[in-house]
Amino acid sequence: MKQEDGTEKGNGEKENNSRFSIIFLGIVAGIYCIVAIMDASVATRALETFFGILRQIIPVMVLVFVLMFLVNLFIKPKAIAKHLGSESGMAGWVIAIIAGIIATGPVYVWYSMLADFREKGMRTALAGVFLYMRSVKLPFIPVIIYYFGGLYTAVLTAYLIVFSVLVGLVCEAAEGDEERPAPIDKPSQ
Repeated sequence: MKQEDGTEKGNGEKENNSRFSIIFLGIVAGIYCIVAIMDASVATRALETFFGILRQIIPVMVLVFVLMFLVNLFIKPKAIAKHLGSESGMAGWVIAIIAGIIATGPVYVWYSMLADFREKGMRTALAGVFLYMRSVKLPFIPVIIYYFGGLYTAVLTAYLIVFSVLVGLVCEAAEGDEERPAPIDKPSQ
């Protein structure tokens, strides 16, 4: 990959272009300033809403970052590729289904962890299964059974599992034969 100065980045590493993030942050801050000038009460409510959402997602984000740290510390890319890669077989599907069901918090905080796993060799289909299975909420199972009955809940859960696999396979097929990064095993220093 060529950098701006014409040199190529070695070892298959992608250049992290952070200009978009800075530009986006500047645009959002500019919009807040314009809104604050036009109507301070709207800007105040927007900031209160933002901080309310931030308070809700910080605990889950901390959990995800701790998990990412522990995964990077203890689990090697080869292990992720073995258990969640193309050679994982049925075990990979089961792991993705169970992990999707037990994962808590807003789904978007898991995106960075899934991206990290994919860089280390996780199959696209299994990432799709994980995200789809987030629709099964363990705390709500007793409530669903109470209102709709055990048979309905069992059939619904079975359909969700089957369709999660189908959605995962469709996601993988849609990705096609694009160049996927090979699992990276960082050398110890």
